[in-house]
This record gives sequence, C-alpha cells and structure tokens, in this order.
Amino acid sequence: MRPSLRSFAKLAVSTTLGLCLTALPLAAFDTRARAAFVLDQGTDTVLLSKNAEVPLPPASMSKLMTLYVAFEALRDGRLTLDERLPVSAHAMGYGGSTMFLDTTDRVRVEDLLRGIIVLSGNDACAVIAEALSPDGTEAGFARYMTKRAQELGMENATFANSNGWPAAGHRMSMRDLGILAEHLIEDFPQYYPLFSEKSFAFDGRAPSNTRNRNPLLGLGIGADGLKTGHTAEAGYGLVGSAKQGDRRVIFVISGLDSNAARAEEAEALVNWSFRQFAQKTIAKAGVPVAQAEVWRGAQQSVGLVAESDLEVLLPALTGKQIAAEVVYTGPITAPVTKGQQLAELVFQPDDLPEMRLPLVAENDVPTGGFVVRLKTAALVLSRQLIAGPEASQ
Repeated sequence: MRPSLRSFAKLAVSTTLGLCLTALPLAAFDTRARAAFVLDQGTDTVLLSKNAEVPLPPASMSKLMTLYVAFEALRDGRLTLDERLPVSAHAMGYGGSTMFLDTTDRVRVEDLLRGIIVLSGNDACAVIAEALSPDGTEAGFARYMTKRAQELGMENATFANSNGWPAAGHRMSMRDLGILAEHLIEDFPQYYPLFSEKSFAFDGRAPSNTRNRNPLLGLGIGADGLKTGHTAEAGYGLVGSAKQGDRRVIFVISGLDSNAARAEEAEALVNWSFRQFAQKTIAKAGVPVAQAEVWRGAQQSVGLVAESDLEVLLPALTGKQIAAEVVYTGPITAPVTKGQQLAELVFQPDDLPEMRLPLVAENDVPTGGFVVRLKTAALVLSRQLIAGPEASQ
C-alpha cells in the first residue's frame, strides 16, 4: 500500500533563498473614499480593498465598458475609426456632459471615442451603443454590456444604459472597475494612449467642455488614465492608472464629496502605492529552493525550482523576517519530468493576501530499477511493521 503524505518543507525565505526578504508591518491606507480598490498590475497584488465587492452606482466610470465593447468591434472589423455614425433623437436628448451632438450630425468613430474619454460625452456613448446594439437600442446594448462584463469576470456589474446616467440597477463594484481597467490596458494597448489626452475640442462647438477631468494627468507621477465619474448618488469617483518604472498601479475610488477631495485622494493613493511597496525577486529561475522526496525513482529526491524569476511585491521598509513554506503532496511518484509543477512556495506578508507561487522539477527522475523496487518494498514493510496492523486498514 503506497503511503500518501502531506509534506511541508518549512524555510526561512531570507536565508534559504539567499535573499533577505523582511518587512515592517504595513499601515493600511486610510482612504476617505466610500469604496476603493488598488491593484499592482505586474504582480497582481491587491494593495487596498475597501467595500470593493459592493455594487454601487458607477456614474461615468461605467463608460469604460462601452469603450471596451467599441474597441472589440474595432478589432473584429465591425467598426472602423473613420466610419461615420448617425445621431438619433434619443442620443441627442441626453443632458449632463455631452458633445452637443444633434440629429444632423454624422460623427467619426474616432471622434466619438475621444468624446467619451476626454469629454465624458453621454450622447457619444448612446451613438456607439445604438450602432453596436443587437437590437439597435441603447437598452439592448446595456444588456449585452452586462453579459460581456460578466464573461470578463465582473461579477457585480449590471448596466441599464451606456453612459452611467442614474438608473435603477445600474451598478458596478470597485473590483469590477479594476478588472475592466486592466482589460483595457492589456487587451487594447493601441487605443490606451487616448486615455492620457488632456483636451479635445470637437468641432469647436463646446468651448466650455474640452478638458479631460482626470486630475492626475500632467502631474508627473506617471498617471495616464482612465475615467472620472460623478453623480449626486455616486459622489466623485475615479478609475485611474499610473506607471513608474516597470510598475503599473490600477486604482478605483468612489464616494468622495468633492472634486478637490477626489484629486487629493487619488494622488495620495498613487504616491502610497509606489513609495510603500517594492518589487523583489524571491527566487531565481533554475536555482533549487528545496528538495522533494521521490518515490520509486532512480534518485531519492528532486530539486524544486522556479521556472522563471519569481517576483513579488513587498512592503518597502525592512523589519521582521517573512516566513515561507514549500508545500507539496509527497513523496512524488516517479517518473518525474523536468519542468513538471510539483509544489508551491507559500507566504503572506503583513496586510497583503497570501501568495502562492509555483515550483517545478529541476530535472527528470526516471523510475528506478530492480534494486530500487526492492528497497521500496522493504521500506513499505518496515513502515507497516512500525505503524502496526491498523495502518493497513
């Protein structure tokens, strides 16, 4: 009867890996926002989560979903940037932030996209929505938006319109908006530069509405997107992103009580995210982290290595040591193939989620010959004799 053991190879990461990984307990960012979500994109580390799963009115931040669907249509050839779309009476009828479109206009898709991003045009969203809707209506487009958002992992997203105009059931969580921002950045890098445009004077018809409302653009902190939002119910919010060096942070805040508070909170979050955390390599590719016992193999153990350099985000300041474990179910049964995932490196810095990073076999371990099988049989017999009759039940 083959023994099945749960093996835990305990190690102090700072010494076993030859790298001093220590961190002070991190004080959580005390945000004034009603809800917030902050993600380090490169390491997929959630730095801050406050009411992040609660469905809330997203206001104009939900325009990002309309943009995502439009970018998909451009990619698939269902739209082109130079194509001109008609403006319906329904689209023209929107108030709030608009491009001041009317039913005599036929507007280039590129201008509509810039009008949504820079000018937050409610009317521009409706024009895009009606062009792409399965049934030609904005309501039909909103139903499609909901379906597509949930396919992308936005579990709390439901849409009643294309632009965030206050409506019953129009909701997104801050995590939903963070997921959407990450998709926009990763899936459509060719269009992402549009989000950093500071102004757009469409046709000269609305000189009072030409400036991007994102308060972080131009501050020199790496901010390059994405979308503000405000209604009386939602308060002031922002889906933002900033890149400094090789790191990119995505953040979402909502429920601030003023434009000034939104600007201050957003800048403070960006500074905190970059200054209080640092990306560190905890294991180099191909360098053994631990050994795993091998059952019936030509060798008794195999090295556990990272397939590529393992980089994680940790609090930047030094302090107490972070403990880690190598976790695997063993012994591993031969044959073992080089690169086969066998274990995980598990650790949890203070105030951050648990991290589980894969470890693979350093080399092949073929099945052992007759002598190995004989020794294995003797080992099993010895263990059964020591454990007693109940071990075989």
